[in-house]
Amino acid sequence: MSDTLMTRPAMAPARQKLLEAALAVIREKGYVAATVDELCARAAVAKGSFFHHFEGKEALAVAAANYWSETTSAFFAAAPYHRHKDPLDRVLGYIDFRRAILTGEVSEFTCLVGTMVQEVYDSHPAIRDACDASISAHAATIEADIAAAMKLHGIRAKWTANSLALHTQAVLQGAFILAKARGSADVAIASVDHLRHYVELLFQPNARRAS
Repeated sequence: MSDTLMTRPAMAPARQKLLEAALAVIREKGYVAATVDELCARAAVAKGSFFHHFEGKEALAVAAANYWSETTSAFFAAAPYHRHKDPLDRVLGYIDFRRAILTGEVSEFTCLVGTMVQEVYDSHPAIRDACDASISAHAATIEADIAAAMKLHGIRAKWTANSLALHTQAVLQGAFILAKARGSADVAIASVDHLRHYVELLFQPNARRAS
C-alpha cells in the first residue's frame, strides 16, 4: 500500500517523521536490519530527537505498529466497497480493493506488521502483541461484513465469520511473502484472485449446509 494513499494523524513533526521512516525502512529491509542511525537519517532528525520520543528501536516499532493501524484504518474506511448494500458484495469488494492496491514496489504494498511479526514473534513479545492487535483489529472490520453476509444469505456452516476473516489475512500475508520472494506483485495478485473465488464458493447456494 503506497504511503501517499494513507491519511496521517497529526502529531509532533519529529515523531511523525520517525514513524513514517519506520514504515518505509522496515518494509524495505525488515526490523532487525533497520538501525536507529538509518531511521534518523531517513526521517532527517537528530539522534537525540529519536531518544526524546522513543526509549529505543523496540519502542519505535510498537508505536509504528499502532501508527500503521491508525493510518490504514482510515484508508480502508474511506474505500468504495463500503457503499455496497449487500454485505457479501462488501466482502468481495474488500478483496477486490486489496488486489487493486498491489501496485508499485514490493515494499510499498506489503504490510508493516506482517513484516515485523515474522522476524520478532519470539524475541520481542511487545512488538508481536502490537502486530497481533493490528492484524486482528483489521480482520474484525471484515468479520462484521462476513457475519452479516452469512445471515442475509442463510449460510450455516462449521466455519465462522471470525475464522474466515482471519483466513483472508493469512492469505494476504502469505501473498506478501511470495511477492517478496519473487520480487513481483504478480504472484500476490494470483493469490488474492484465488481468495475471491474461494469466498464466492463458500456463499454459493449449494455450499449452504446445516452445521
